[in-house]
Amino acid sequence: MTDFIGIVTVLFNSDDVLPDFFESLAKQKDVKYRLYVIDNSKTDSGSRLSQELAEKYKIDVQIVFNNANVGVAKGNNQGIESALRDGCSHILLSNNDIEFKSETLISEMISKMEEVNANALVPKIYYHSDAARIWCAGGYINKLAVKSPHYGDGEIDVGQYDKSDFVEYAPTCFMLISKKIFEAVGVMDEKYFVYYDDTDFILRFNERKNKLYYWSGGEVWHKVSYSTGGSDGEFSLFYTFRNRIYFVRKNYQIFASILSVAYIFCSAVVKFAKYDDKKRKAIMNGLKAGFAIEI
Repeated sequence: MTDFIGIVTVLFNSDDVLPDFFESLAKQKDVKYRLYVIDNSKTDSGSRLSQELAEKYKIDVQIVFNNANVGVAKGNNQGIESALRDGCSHILLSNNDIEFKSETLISEMISKMEEVNANALVPKIYYHSDAARIWCAGGYINKLAVKSPHYGDGEIDVGQYDKSDFVEYAPTCFMLISKKIFEAVGVMDEKYFVYYDDTDFILRFNERKNKLYYWSGGEVWHKVSYSTGGSDGEFSLFYTFRNRIYFVRKNYQIFASILSVAYIFCSAVVKFAKYDDKKRKAIMNGLKAGFAIEI
């Protein structure tokens, strides 16, 4: 069967980054794909721009304008479910604040995934603002802290992460996944809205003995935190603390839950020492909301 890739990207006020994203896709050779654009913005300017760029570059595209921010998790699910209905063999979850130079990146990702018998694959990801600085070379899940650190984050690339290997975790901002995984693992948990939906997905992925491969030969550049305003914004603080609590309550046994919740509260105290009242309130509201989510 010929590989048919469904590329899923969720928009939220993303107009400024779309031209570079579409240009990167347009360069791809030796691969058949369909782009699923899920627009969570309040206006349809991103949808209209996506249509214009798709026509300019002759990209096969399906666009859904939600007319509201329904969350990254639900947006990804809309795209995933459409791609599966359309018979895609693989799903590439991709941020639209991503750029890549290689004309054969996606086709090589497919080949490498098959070569190593992986169920999902990620490339090396750099900071767009500092092209030689690594953002992610795979990662792992710290279950106590309820964090998912990236290998190499902030390091200048001098070849120290050139060894490709299987990893425990990577963010889904540019991840190629076999369609069979969604049948076995399910899709994203929409209760997360944003943040930790990918960690939850990868946890379920790992529990079923699937294999995630970090391929150092692939390279992409990420305009980090473009749509959410950075990790120290009130929005990010609220959802980070909310979702860490929810993640623990959903996935941990009682003893591990107690330890991790205590750790999260300690980290909140540390944050309180350096933040203003608005950010402290965002953290407190996030913690409360995390306990209020129905499991």
